[in-house]
Amino acid sequence: MRHYYSAQQIRDAEAPLLASLPDGVLMRRAAFGLATAIIRELGRESGSVSGKTVCAVVGSGDNGGDALWAATFLRRRGVGASAVLLNPDRAHPAALAAFRRAGGRIIEKVPTATDLVIDGVVGVGASGPLRPAAAEVFAGTDAPVLAVDIPSGVDVATGTADGPHVTAAMTVTFGGFKPVHALGPCGRVELVDIGLDLPEADIRGFEAADIAARWPVPGRTDDKYTQGVTGVMAGSATYPGAAILCTGAAVAAHSGMVRYAGTAAAEVVSHWPEVIATSDFATAGRVQAWVVGPGLGTDAAGEAALAFALDTDLPVLVDADGLTILAAHPDLVAGRRAPTVLTPHAGEFARLAGGPPGDDRVAATRELADRLGVTVLLKGNVTVVAEPGGPVYLNVAGQAWAATAGSGDVLSGVIGALLAAGLPPVEAAAAGAFVHARAADLAARDPGPAPVPTSSSRILAHLRTALGSIL
Repeated sequence: MRHYYSAQQIRDAEAPLLASLPDGVLMRRAAFGLATAIIRELGRESGSVSGKTVCAVVGSGDNGGDALWAATFLRRRGVGASAVLLNPDRAHPAALAAFRRAGGRIIEKVPTATDLVIDGVVGVGASGPLRPAAAEVFAGTDAPVLAVDIPSGVDVATGTADGPHVTAAMTVTFGGFKPVHALGPCGRVELVDIGLDLPEADIRGFEAADIAARWPVPGRTDDKYTQGVTGVMAGSATYPGAAILCTGAAVAAHSGMVRYAGTAAAEVVSHWPEVIATSDFATAGRVQAWVVGPGLGTDAAGEAALAFALDTDLPVLVDADGLTILAAHPDLVAGRRAPTVLTPHAGEFARLAGGPPGDDRVAATRELADRLGVTVLLKGNVTVVAEPGGPVYLNVAGQAWAATAGSGDVLSGVIGALLAAGLPPVEAAAAGAFVHARAADLAARDPGPAPVPTSSSRILAHLRTALGSIL
């Protein structure tokens, strides 16, 4: 499980270490880890750092000291190192002295042939955009940037920037991950353990091992009913695609049985003969969770289907047209005690919440979950999942391969199958988002390895492969 900590939590954890260690030891510990990560990066292709050069852009805080100490360690390994001091009089004195002794050069701008720029301008305690002098330095180079702790000019809590900022190819952070490392332009992120004693975080992210530990896998005594029966109300005879994608995803996600209720029944069965299909929810039969909304329509029939599902004591996932209906009739979930998962994109979120999620997507998702008393999955390149009063889960897709028509229908079917299998709603949503993103990446790389735009049908086709790579 990946945990994301606030800047204050990191500072609080650092305080006892700083008090117990000799002056400068913790900084050099962090800088040595930083230098080690840089050496791996510089030698990624050739296996050697011989002839490589770095340039540190140095601010006046501890991040500037980290960058100078790391450049000093790199000089001792034979790497050419220079530094741009944005505020020479306030550069970390011990780190600067060591850098000079190691043969580091102080210059005015990043040299043209630099292999890697080290962003040591500001750390987690700073806010606001880059100042003009710093912005000019980064604008004057095309070299890849490695950020120390966070990319300068990017907010540590939200990952947003309101002006000039660093877009990092890689970020090396210390002690613990921060929300910016999921939400911001950090590139590949590496964590250096500096010995902090941190509490359990309330912002988290599943990793493959967490999915494998939770995904329902049939045992020797299981049958099709004990593995979960997923009910789907989606699509229509006129627009059957959503129904086909959603039911197919529930099947691929290992649901023991999938029941479909709607006017696309014939089309669904023609694609997935294992699905039990009927034209009306009243005759659907017993299910253990409902998925309602993709391509359903917002007419009276759609409203009746959503009201029927929400009036049960079963877990219900609401998506797409179901969310539009719910925005107009929020009383449908008022006081509902059974698990309820809403999966809006930004536009649907705005209709539900009365405004867009804004820069702080974590806080906005939490607020809507608390207000409605449901689990909310806010879609995006970084999916945010929140439950009332509970932790938030972030899922970083990396690329936007899932941003294609019908992709949300696939996601709904996957999460619905997990709800039917009995997973807690926040875990079902977070796990479904993880596997969906993995499938989208595999689809984009098939036949690969260079990724290409994909489609929802191909994402669906790669769901089992994605699961096989995890389980």
